Amino acid sequence: MKSAQLLHNTHPALRRCWHPVARSSEISEQPTRTVLLGQPLVLYRSGGVAVCFEDRCPHRHSPLSLGSCDGDVLQCAYHGWRFDRDGRCVEIPALGPGAAVPSQARLTGVAAVAERHGMVFVAPEPPLAPLGCIAEAEDDTFLAGELAPIRARASVGLLADNFLDMAHFPFVHRGTFGADEAAEVPRFEVARDGWAFTAYREHRFTNREDPGVAAGIRPLVQSRRLTYRLDAPFHLQLRIDFVEAGGSNVIGFFLQPETDDSTRIYTTLWRNDLGGDPAAMADAVAFEGRVLEEDLRIQQAYDELALPLDPTAELHTRADRSTLELRRLLADLVAAAEAERGGR
Repeated sequence: MKSAQLLHNTHPALRRCWHPVARSSEISEQPTRTVLLGQPLVLYRSGGVAVCFEDRCPHRHSPLSLGSCDGDVLQCAYHGWRFDRDGRCVEIPALGPGAAVPSQARLTGVAAVAERHGMVFVAPEPPLAPLGCIAEAEDDTFLAGELAPIRARASVGLLADNFLDMAHFPFVHRGTFGADEAAEVPRFEVARDGWAFTAYREHRFTNREDPGVAAGIRPLVQSRRLTYRLDAPFHLQLRIDFVEAGGSNVIGFFLQPETDDSTRIYTTLWRNDLGGDPAAMADAVAFEGRVLEEDLRIQQAYDELALPLDPTAELHTRADRSTLELRRLLADLVAAAEAERGGR
């Protein structure tokens, strides 16, 4: 039996949240299948707008993702039942032309679908928390670069914990950026804002990528500001501002809880420090991919794929302020969802 103090990938409270289910570029006018919180879904575009239903026909529960779309109509591959973009069955071929269609012949939809910063998000039930926003995604001065989605044996909660953690850099990321990182994490600020929080830190680092260092314009050791933000449950971003060199690197990290032991990971970079150079962005994307591989070496090795919400279940230090706040926020989210369910 799952403990109420552990957040697994299919925890019922997560149905009251927004989740990524695809890149916008992955969704076309033909149906495609995805899985969210253990539930198969079908996605397609109708009139250019992404729509989403449970991936089963009400007739014999055949996956609708095996079917096809004709304009705004989705046709089941098994018996040819046809459904409009609202999920209403408009034709049952076996009954003949013009036959009455049972009113119960409807697809089961989701509460809401939205597209934002190149992603499709779904809320299975009315969401308690708003969908996160990344301002740089709408800023033309920032160049965007997308990592290919990755499916991993991992916990969404533990992956979010890892993204917000500032103490693992010199140990996990020795092969990329962590070799010159100091092990000590100075005190930093965390600010809660409803169903979101932000963590701030400024520190010295070795900027080997700055061409100004080789030119003798700037020193090798420089300052950068790190601004982390989490919008519940797993919409994460990190903005890195380079103080001496100028410019910013924004990392968007979006987690799709598929099943209890599977998470799909989406990463997007927005940078205004590359001079708009696509080749430089391709290098940055490849580098970020190597960073993620280093993280996944640890994350995929966990025996129990769940985030403890009880603050007494683990040891915490002042270096864990942001990840402890993650546990508090998600515990509040679970409590709010359960309170509403109990009040119905």
